[in-house]
Amino acid sequence: MQISGRLKISTLSLLTIGSLVLLGTTMRTPGAEVKGTLLGGAHGIVKSSGGDAIEGIGVQLISKKTAIRTTVYSNQEGKFEFPVLDPGEYTLRIALPREYKPYVKEPVEITGATKLDDIVLDRISKTEFIPATPETLSQLTGAEWMMNLPGTGEEKRVFTLTCGFGCHSYQQIFRNRYDEPSWRLMVQRMMRGAGSPLINMAKPTPQSLDRADQPVLQDEDLVTKWLARVRGPESEDSPVYFQPRPTGDSTKVIITEYELPRELLAPHDVYGDANGNVWYTAHRSPYQGVLDPRTGNIKEYRVPEESQADPAVLPGTHHVVVDKTGIVWFSENWGHYLDGLDPKTGKVVYHVHPPGPEPPLNSPGFGNFGMDSSGNVFDMRGGAEGTGVDVFEATTGKLIKNYPTTKIKMTYDNLVTSDGRYWTGAPIGTHLIGVLDTKTGKLTELETPDVSSGSRGAFDSQGNGWYGGRGGMLIKVDPRTLHIDEYYAPNQYDTFYEAMPDKNGEIWAGGLQSGRFNRFNPKTGKWTQYMMPEPYAHDRRTWIDNSTNPVTIWYVDHEGFMVRIQPLE
Repeated sequence: MQISGRLKISTLSLLTIGSLVLLGTTMRTPGAEVKGTLLGGAHGIVKSSGGDAIEGIGVQLISKKTAIRTTVYSNQEGKFEFPVLDPGEYTLRIALPREYKPYVKEPVEITGATKLDDIVLDRISKTEFIPATPETLSQLTGAEWMMNLPGTGEEKRVFTLTCGFGCHSYQQIFRNRYDEPSWRLMVQRMMRGAGSPLINMAKPTPQSLDRADQPVLQDEDLVTKWLARVRGPESEDSPVYFQPRPTGDSTKVIITEYELPRELLAPHDVYGDANGNVWYTAHRSPYQGVLDPRTGNIKEYRVPEESQADPAVLPGTHHVVVDKTGIVWFSENWGHYLDGLDPKTGKVVYHVHPPGPEPPLNSPGFGNFGMDSSGNVFDMRGGAEGTGVDVFEATTGKLIKNYPTTKIKMTYDNLVTSDGRYWTGAPIGTHLIGVLDTKTGKLTELETPDVSSGSRGAFDSQGNGWYGGRGGMLIKVDPRTLHIDEYYAPNQYDTFYEAMPDKNGEIWAGGLQSGRFNRFNPKTGKWTQYMMPEPYAHDRRTWIDNSTNPVTIWYVDHEGFMVRIQPLE
């Protein structure tokens, strides 16, 4: 399997990817049925060649049978412990050696609480600065790339606002070297393209504004010249440094990664059903599927053929929701349909064209819809009766109500409380957030404190809407008081695609450029950051299994694998 945006597998001899098949589980106790401790499996110690214990090292076991990867982290004493895995042969490796030389051992026989030999790591350098080799550069997160590259504050800020929303990792940009004319062609296409397929192109005027709130042409020139200087053919790499490894509570986690069965899926969203299965959408492929954590098997479903009557329309699905009857609803962002799949029959039983204006095919259209407990859909793409929020029946597409707006033309996400009382939505890269009270019909358009308004999110149990912000902050909006709060993450140059509250009131969000999955407690202000086994956490949507204690976090990484995060407390 080609893994363009991850660690260079062949260079670091991490594992052999041949898992383009249905997968089997390595966990005896799947995430949906966890009872008691998750520990009791293989264990050992990580230490340096000088004999010192090392904290925050990601130790990974990869099943030879299924290719599923399970990662745990060493504590302050260097100790690590896995959950009980199925007996068999595994590859033992350090997931991100970074400042240490790669460590791989195979095959390793695992049976129950196997005592593993001490893992001894050798540092690459005696200082905190590490030679810039292909191996070390491939492990930099996007935020670490930004910290290590030269440039002014303006250059880096404009770059992060124009190129940092989350369509891809910075690794995808900075691993290249081009001259200024070549960078200019790419920057123009990326900044003017409508949606991630970049099929339909806009023609900006010198006066039009972009996400950095200044003329597009000015930003294009600034970003182009900066990239040509720092990643040009003649640019040289200086020694690099990495952000600190996790410590304390951030090491108390188990991370399981499941490879998906196809290349180039560009998976986007996840959602769990009542049976403990986790559904995912594929943004640029006609295949979406469902993972059964009890067996590890993945079953795929194809986008309806009638959606592809025009061969020029890119297949792909965006958002997914499972309603209370078990119907799986997913949006076709490029073809502009809402589909309802009956998992009992495996057939799409609803194929609905939403009301409202018809944007060009292959441009973002019907995407992040909101759905209340009655099966009504909330969406804002201009409105069927003018600019505003549309509410329509999911099964028929019949318009129920339109709530006009004055400033907001469209929103990227549409959050709605389960009872349908409150709606909130935010356009990407503006100062605006809309709040609607359907009981009174009042719709208020609020200005956020920062240029980076929210993108995606959800309501918490207290009725507050939460968004992930492009500037590396979480945004809370109270629809009753119309008050907005912003909470900034510890990592500079990070960005959040979305935010998801759990049953305890904590907020979870993948750091797209930090390689950390963030857990924020609004009551205490505490951030807990779980380091991912790959140098990114490309999370566009989180589903939280609140039936477990602690909660279990699921997301599908845009690079092509499903991730389960199980905090130990």
